[in-house]
Amino acid sequence: MGLLARVRKEWFIIGIVVVILSAKLQPSFGVRGGPLKPEITIAYVAVSLIFFNSGLSLKTEELTSALLHVRLHLFVQSFTLVFFPVAMWLLLRVLGLTSIDQWLLRGLQTVSCMPPPVSSAVILTKAVGGNEAAAIFNSAFGSFLGIVVTPVLLLIFLGSSSSVPFSSIFSQLFMTVVVPLVLGQVCRRFLREFLERKKPPFSAVSSAVLLMIIYTTFCDTFSNPNIELDPTSLLLVVLIIFSIQLSFMLLTFTFSTRAGSGFSPADTVAIIFCSTHKSLTLGIPMLKIVFEGYEHLSLISVPLLIYHPAQILLGSVLVPTIRSWMTTQQKVVKTQPPLQPI
Repeated sequence: MGLLARVRKEWFIIGIVVVILSAKLQPSFGVRGGPLKPEITIAYVAVSLIFFNSGLSLKTEELTSALLHVRLHLFVQSFTLVFFPVAMWLLLRVLGLTSIDQWLLRGLQTVSCMPPPVSSAVILTKAVGGNEAAAIFNSAFGSFLGIVVTPVLLLIFLGSSSSVPFSSIFSQLFMTVVVPLVLGQVCRRFLREFLERKKPPFSAVSSAVLLMIIYTTFCDTFSNPNIELDPTSLLLVVLIIFSIQLSFMLLTFTFSTRAGSGFSPADTVAIIFCSTHKSLTLGIPMLKIVFEGYEHLSLISVPLLIYHPAQILLGSVLVPTIRSWMTTQQKVVKTQPPLQPI
């Protein structure tokens, strides 16, 4: 394979490296409040575009089918909003005995309480060829659920409480997730023949938008003064985050592929990403709401700033491997002879 062909095939991974380097060199451009205005272009425009794109590309019958996949939804939401926080709490009982900055450890707990993201899990599931409809449903449903559940979890595990303006957060989610998705589906009804004939590059559009999200995320990360705190603690937290993500991805993979699970290979892909990813878009505003005026808010926010790009990087690197596994499994299922009646 020639260099140009390789670049075309791996353009997304190359793009990730480019936007990270760009964010490192000039973080002020994409930082919150900067010229790019990510608080508007990302929080509203980019997220809305991703879900409009998904609504436009997704066959209505597939989304309807996903709504009825209750077992999958229960697995994802239970894992991310029940098992994840409890497992993290147990792990932090041990890590609390180490010399790692205690506020960074509390930040890890806040990460575990966050709902699934409204973009990266969907795009990575789509990139692999997994059950995109299930990923969309769980991302949207988990985000709405997180509006209520996340503040409660933060109260339980960190003991902080505040009056959370649920109505404003709910309104933002409704306008950036539900409305674009519905509009996309409506437009698809009128453009079905054109879309099936032309086959627009929906995946490439979503990936390009995700690169923009990655860029602004790293701009926030590199411009945050707390990233320069105790290097040893910061490095250990980074290693812990990657270890947690890999371990939980393997755990969800193991449970969703065991005999009798009832999940298809495409379902497993959606489960892996939706169960282990956490939302920065919802997380940071929610932390600022729940911990408003808190002295150590900036320190607590650091693990979430790390977790978000880490999950995108790790997921992107694993896309070819997971796609290869899913393709192999689907071929095996198709070649298996039907069961003969006894």
